[in-house]
Amino acid sequence: MLTSNIKFINFIQKQKKKPIYNFKQLKKENWIKKYKLLLSLTPNYKYSYTKAQIKNLKKQNFFRLIGMGGSTLGAKAIYKFLEDKTKKKFVFIDNLKPKLSKYEKSNEAVNIIISKSGNTLETISNTNILINQKSKNIFITEKKNSYLLNLAHKIKAEVFEHKNYIGGRYSVLSEVGMLPAELMGFDERKFKRLNLLINNNNFLKKLIINVDATLKFIKQGKFNSIILNYDEKSENLFKWYQQLIAESLGKKSKGLLPMISNMPKDNHSLLQLYLDGPKKNFFTFFNVLEKKSEIINKKNILNTHVYLKNKSIFQILNSQKKATENIFKKRKLPFRSFELLRRNEETLGELFCFFILETILLGRALKVNPFDQPSVELIKKETKKILI
Repeated sequence: MLTSNIKFINFIQKQKKKPIYNFKQLKKENWIKKYKLLLSLTPNYKYSYTKAQIKNLKKQNFFRLIGMGGSTLGAKAIYKFLEDKTKKKFVFIDNLKPKLSKYEKSNEAVNIIISKSGNTLETISNTNILINQKSKNIFITEKKNSYLLNLAHKIKAEVFEHKNYIGGRYSVLSEVGMLPAELMGFDERKFKRLNLLINNNNFLKKLIINVDATLKFIKQGKFNSIILNYDEKSENLFKWYQQLIAESLGKKSKGLLPMISNMPKDNHSLLQLYLDGPKKNFFTFFNVLEKKSEIINKKNILNTHVYLKNKSIFQILNSQKKATENIFKKRKLPFRSFELLRRNEETLGELFCFFILETILLGRALKVNPFDQPSVELIKKETKKILI
């Protein structure tokens, strides 16, 4: 077990005499003092909004979240993962689309516009198309001179501060993810698990072994981190993870390429490559325990498949996951496995913490800055040149 909510099987590897990280040293580290952004993963974090300020917003039922990358990925991961637990409707405008649907363009939505810099071109473009002075508009951005901050002031919209020490991809448990989560009807305090986890010896030891194994794969030339996802509602969680890993570590000709494989659908397209193709990959199996699931109609099952009678779709899905893990073991393909026992805020908060800490530790070991994204700025500048 990684926590009481997460069953975890780590990468199987031969024990090294000296792991890259010393457990006792990491245990003593003041994580929050060293990385201020981690404060947002704790209950002590102070939001730039108050409960009173969002009280009336909570009465609304339809929200449109406009942003790019880390400004939307965390909130979208929360919404999709816990969608069955909320009655609120959220639409995410997180890309440039030449044509939007009537639903996406609806005037009934409350707009939440998020951009750390306040100058994100795609967010500016979508905001221009979708909002007006009459609509209810909330901006989350840094309190510095920018296009979106100036626009917010012009239309007299409410502005909540995006803290300058929290990068977009690390912002899921700050205002950026927690304001939408509260409007979805979730308790933001339940996501805050860092204090509990960094004082859990078992959690830290498994985190260190996980990071150590990943570094070993990188040295072996295995740069493809493939997520075999057996839970459709978690696809956006791994899109968030994809940005976190790729943008944080992809520097100085180093890094990992995280790829999401939707299972068991990809058994019929990509599995052949995973099993018999180039050995440049390592894998993450992921599923969530579903207590309620559709049951196979035994009356319509032919005798050749009698073993399917009374089986649930989740049982079949889980059997396919276990079968694939068994074959991976036989083929000696490296993998770790997450099985979530509960679909709730606490479990999701623990995953956010695990992946954020994993990324920071990998960045330290690879000697890259996991908090910047210098090359992304090149595309922004080049695009502006072309438009001018």
